Amino acid sequence: MNKKIFMTIDGEKKLREELNKLKEIKRPKIIKSIKKARAHGDLKENAEYHAAKEEQSFCEGRIREIEFKLSKAHVIDIKKISNQEKIFFGATVTVINIKSKKKYIYKIVGDDESNLKKNMISIYSPMAQGLIGKKKNELAIIHTPIGNVKYKIVKIKYV
Repeated sequence: MNKKIFMTIDGEKKLREELNKLKEIKRPKIIKSIKKARAHGDLKENAEYHAAKEEQSFCEGRIREIEFKLSKAHVIDIKKISNQEKIFFGATVTVINIKSKKKYIYKIVGDDESNLKKNMISIYSPMAQGLIGKKKNELAIIHTPIGNVKYKIVKIKYV
């Protein structure tokens, strides 16, 4: 798979921080736990040992996942986007639902950065896919499980 993984500078920074914590703090703690559990003797019925080994497996899996993502990362500096008239990765977009008249603000980010509670949506979400390439005052039709929803684009910012 040669697909690039889009992320903001903040997203890359957070992944690197998590990777560092896993390698420098969590991994050594797990190794100590395994050594301590081994000292108790018979490993077949040693719950501490099996729990530590399982934790080690999750930790190593996450390390590999982050390293893979960083190796495929296409980091975008939002402040350097020249065409700020259209919606692209990194845009903060204000939209109004045509039917309900409710206003929403979303920032389009990478998968690892998405957090709906913070109004940060994945570039691969139906909402983001429907907004990409649109301009202010255009209508975006978003395909949802309950049908198509129309939004008017009110504001586009890159912050």
